[in-house]
Amino acid sequence: MPLELNRRADLSLGHYQQVAWEGEGVRLGSAAQDAMAKSRAAFIHLLDTDPDITIYGVTSGYGQHANKRYTGAARRAHAQRPPRSPAVAFGEAAPERVARGIIFARLANFIEGHAAVTPALADAVAALLDGKLPAVSISGQGGAGEILWLAPLIVDLAENFPLGEKDALSLINGSPAASALIADAAIAMRRRLDLAERVFALSAEAIKAPLEAYDAAFEDLWGDPYETQTLQRLRALLQGGVSPRRPYQAPVSYRILPRVLGQMRRAVAQAEEIAEGSLKSVTDNPVFLMPDAEHPTARVYSNGGYHNARAYPALDNLAAAAADLCILAERQNTKLLDGRYSLLPDQLQAAEEAYIGIMGFTHVGYVEEAKRAAQRTFLPGSEAGGFGQNDVAPMTGLAWKAQEEAGRCLEASLAMLGAVASQALAMTDRDAPPALRETLATIRRHFPPMTASRVFGPDLKSLADAFRADIYRGAA
Repeated sequence: MPLELNRRADLSLGHYQQVAWEGEGVRLGSAAQDAMAKSRAAFIHLLDTDPDITIYGVTSGYGQHANKRYTGAARRAHAQRPPRSPAVAFGEAAPERVARGIIFARLANFIEGHAAVTPALADAVAALLDGKLPAVSISGQGGAGEILWLAPLIVDLAENFPLGEKDALSLINGSPAASALIADAAIAMRRRLDLAERVFALSAEAIKAPLEAYDAAFEDLWGDPYETQTLQRLRALLQGGVSPRRPYQAPVSYRILPRVLGQMRRAVAQAEEIAEGSLKSVTDNPVFLMPDAEHPTARVYSNGGYHNARAYPALDNLAAAAADLCILAERQNTKLLDGRYSLLPDQLQAAEEAYIGIMGFTHVGYVEEAKRAAQRTFLPGSEAGGFGQNDVAPMTGLAWKAQEEAGRCLEASLAMLGAVASQALAMTDRDAPPALRETLATIRRHFPPMTASRVFGPDLKSLADAFRADIYRGAA
């Protein structure tokens, strides 16, 4: 059944997942229809009663043509031009779930009347979610605002819809792509966090890490809510594990688990908070405001709401947290494989027929890929140039691609750590704690313990692919 939207509050992260990832359609309810009809009538009344009003893109041209003036028939002809020229970006296509998310987030400007579009146009945009969307490039997105993101998705609709004043601009202006990208990343990274906690807990069990490092006493001593949640999760995952544990403390990479995983929790929670706010945010330029007691005449204000300055730093934080976990996984692998530190059978010196130590070479490669992906995203400076008024562009697409790459590297790192932890448990004839047995079974379905020489790169790929499939389960 289609999801009914009536107000901006309905554009939640949970509803985003239903529409963008799980393929649900959207219908605009009666409250939204009423608000949009009233807004459109007030907007047309303003145009008809104030011949001297200046409204960007309505009584003026776009961008470098903002100094041009349109009135009467010229204004109406200007309004009827579909936004063809911004459909210029090309290259790697965004996933279908991201394209759906952009259309979903587009409705935030419409639903309470701030874009002043007709209910019929808003319904037509919502109906795009009933079929396959045109491809929108994830590359070449360097423009101010998000007209390059939106134009490919709506140009066909605009070609076949009777556009009125402000309609074309309201279709392609704003920041729904930033909202969609941060929402998409928040959902995927939350699932990666769950996977990471399970695999790192399995590694801690494999090395028999003393449980005192995860004791409830640190919840008060450290005083951080995200580290508290991680401490509680690790204790739950490790409950029922082997006893006795190591005779002395585990390496640093095990003792700092609650703090590094806690930072990942913080980055994910921040991304979720920003996604929730961004999805509901009105980002149209110019934005229409209905008359009120203080302003008896409706207002149309030019603004910079289409520039989402929160999304790309939050995406950077996700990439950095994922890269840190890649490093931690690689460090734990080296300790598990070396009997001097693991106090387990020395897998680095194992017989040739069961040797897996060379996996470390590949792990280092993925760590370095993640570190490169986790570089900071900045606004482009003067060297990037600018066209007319459009002199600053947010690099949200680059930040999203970077955290996706860091996330892919984390999946690979967790596959390698999971394989080595599984091997350590097999060599010492131990099972996982009850909460981790399903995770161990998944690992062994794809990477059976080594008992004889084999080419095991394909097994690692199969495991990493299985992890990724679970992270993106249900995604369009």
